[in-house]
Amino acid sequence: MPEQKSPEELEAEVALQREQLAGTVDDLAAKLDVKSQAQQKVADLKDSATTDTGAPRPEVLAAGGSLAAMALVLIVWRLRRNR
Repeated sequence: MPEQKSPEELEAEVALQREQLAGTVDDLAAKLDVKSQAQQKVADLKDSATTDTGAPRPEVLAAGGSLAAMALVLIVWRLRRNR
């Protein structure tokens, strides 16, 4: 047979369930906030692409330079091929 709980115990359980439900609602609201998620991703990317002083990381500069060089080679190759 289940034991009878005191009103204080029941109130404590209800308060705990309310806190858990509030946390779940907050988590769901955060997942549905697309604008906030996008801003956080931009901030994370910026943090990973820059040093503590705000300067671009050398590997990011190297990757950007490589992409620019590949694009230039592709453009020159296509121009010469179409002659």
